[in-house]
Amino acid sequence: MHAKFSYFCGMILTDTHTHIYSESFVEDQDLMMQRAIESGVLRFFVPAIDSSYTNAMYDIEARYPDHVFLMMGLHPTHVKENYQEELQHVEQQLEKRLSISSDKTFYAVGEIGIDLYWDKTFLKQQKEAFQYQIRLAKKYKLPIVIHCRDAFQEIFDVLALEKDDDLFGIFHCFTGTIEDAQRAIGYNMKLGIGGVVTFKNGKIDQFLNQIPLEHIVLETDSPYLAPTPYRGKRNESSYLLNVAEKLSDIYQKPLEEIAAITTKNSKDIFGI
Repeated sequence: MHAKFSYFCGMILTDTHTHIYSESFVEDQDLMMQRAIESGVLRFFVPAIDSSYTNAMYDIEARYPDHVFLMMGLHPTHVKENYQEELQHVEQQLEKRLSISSDKTFYAVGEIGIDLYWDKTFLKQQKEAFQYQIRLAKKYKLPIVIHCRDAFQEIFDVLALEKDDDLFGIFHCFTGTIEDAQRAIGYNMKLGIGGVVTFKNGKIDQFLNQIPLEHIVLETDSPYLAPTPYRGKRNESSYLLNVAEKLSDIYQKPLEEIAAITTKNSKDIFGI
């Protein structure tokens, strides 16, 4: 009921981080998109992973040009032996689509960062790739979208080197402490809040109301990290409504206000 209600009431939700081109959606991608749009999710910001996904990203952008907005970058878990070739691909795609003659664009460099959860083998290369891509973002006056897992200090060390007026963006899937949150905000980052805020052991729900809503954007990170009551299942952008409802409870504000403020915040970051 409430999915269609929110759509027809004109409430616009923005999913600032969703992998809608993922293999997880091969069989029902259009149905998934329709469910999200009917739930009021009208803006989908789509992060890159590596060059093997670029064509799939362009394909969904072509099919939903009024709703889908792309990023370009190299995901830290895909920083491997060939990372320099992958960074070249990122740079070439940015240059091609951000040139004067192109009618297409990117809205961020992402997702980029450091991930030490799965493998620490390429930490040095991850740091190098992160800093390199931050500088690409600055070159094109774009925000960055940060992936951080078990690497807050390493992320902040790189941000400290690059801190200036041209550094801004989103700390995607924020799961840190209130001190981490304040530190991220100090680097001109919005906090990307997704399904974790609905988890009983997610912890961020315990302090989030101390962070002004102007610093918050919504995300799903679909197909990962589905919110309660879908935890453990495939996530999708229509479930952003569950995240927004949780924030409505945390901030004691109407759902429509949560949608309006977080969508405005996404426009401040992405410029659209």
